[in-house]
Amino acid sequence: MPTRRTFLAAAGGALATRSLAAGRKPNVILIYADDLGYGDLGCYGSKLRTPNLDRMASEGMRFTNFLSANPVCSPSRAALLTGRYPTRVSVPRVLFPQDKTGLPDNEVTIAGMLKPLGYRTMCIGKWHLGHLPQFLPTNRGFDEYYGIPYSNDMDPPVVLHSTPGKVETVEERATLETLTPRYTEQALRFLERSKDAPFFLYMPHTYPHIPLAASPRFRGKSSHGIYGDVIEELDWSVGEVLAAVKKNGLDKDTLVLFSSDNGPWYLGSPGGLRGRKGTTYEGGVREPFLARMPGRIPAGKVCHGLASTMDILPTLAKLCEAPLPANPLDGIDIWPLLSGHRQLIEREALLYFDNVYLQCARWANYKLHIARYNSAVYSPAPAGGRVNLPLPKPELYDLGTDPEESYDIAPERPEIVKRMQERIARLLAGFPEDIRQAHAQTFEKPTTGSTAAVPRLRQP
Repeated sequence: MPTRRTFLAAAGGALATRSLAAGRKPNVILIYADDLGYGDLGCYGSKLRTPNLDRMASEGMRFTNFLSANPVCSPSRAALLTGRYPTRVSVPRVLFPQDKTGLPDNEVTIAGMLKPLGYRTMCIGKWHLGHLPQFLPTNRGFDEYYGIPYSNDMDPPVVLHSTPGKVETVEERATLETLTPRYTEQALRFLERSKDAPFFLYMPHTYPHIPLAASPRFRGKSSHGIYGDVIEELDWSVGEVLAAVKKNGLDKDTLVLFSSDNGPWYLGSPGGLRGRKGTTYEGGVREPFLARMPGRIPAGKVCHGLASTMDILPTLAKLCEAPLPANPLDGIDIWPLLSGHRQLIEREALLYFDNVYLQCARWANYKLHIARYNSAVYSPAPAGGRVNLPLPKPELYDLGTDPEESYDIAPERPEIVKRMQERIARLLAGFPEDIRQAHAQTFEKPTTGSTAAVPRLRQP
């Protein structure tokens, strides 16, 4: 029978173990919605019920100027995982099931950066960076993958489970109503079996990308139709993940991030911003961004500093003490913002690409539009095809006072226009040849008249 002294010694050993556990590298959970609008969460002014995400905001930090690197699916995900513009990493457009390409294997993902440090890594949900085996997450740094390899409106919406060297088809055609609960179940299992080692869980949800579907528990329960049902189930899933983190005693060791790939399609709210998915107006690229890590990220704070999905990889590299990838990064370390030590970080201008075309740039609160398509996204193309055209005159908006991009101040601030054009030229000089050519060809063509000679949007 152990004596009291023996018991105290054992207790001391347990405390030492907990102390060592507390000193281990932080866990990271990155939850990524699909086509969620800037105005779709309660903490961003929505009437949709999102109590778990709202609580995550109150227990952590909420950003108001967080940008996706692209207004559509595949490119935005490429930028998120590599910290580089999608036009640098050969994923400038949406990938389809007939495509034979994907994220190149010389690009280091967040998972590929963390795995050599002993991290367990898993991707659950929509990948959309190449559906062939050589492009799946298990060949890009992840130990395991479960989900649909592209958007749920692409055929067939097959559910896969893969581990290194093995790909298993779980469903030939996904049962869309049960996707969110199944993703959540997979996440909880991963957290349970990974609690004794540092882990990276990337959870890119299928929804609210259409076609929308919700489980019987949530179908018809919101007051905002199927879109509201889907958002409430997504919020429930986040709550389950946060509860599992706490249950496993990992709350203070775990950084949880939440955002989305681009703005809403025809449902959902861009939160009063101009534009939607597929446009380089703010409504197409500005996203909710929540970060929670008790004791490391101050609770209840709102950050108005400019940040990007490309900043996540370099920020995690600093937090997790991981070597940066060899490829030059476009993102920066924003831990000074997340920790509350800084309100703003000076940074180079951020570029807004759509496909291979540069259309806008943002520097501090100024946003300069220089080019635009001749037709709206997802609408019938004009007779000459959908093409990217230079604007007759650049448009300049001060997003600090005009987030709706309603009032062009370029005539009043020509010096800002000039400085931003100079920054654009300097930055573009470092991009691949095809991106520089696309930009040059766009501005060689007239803004009016025949479009026959204007470079056409690259089709899949």
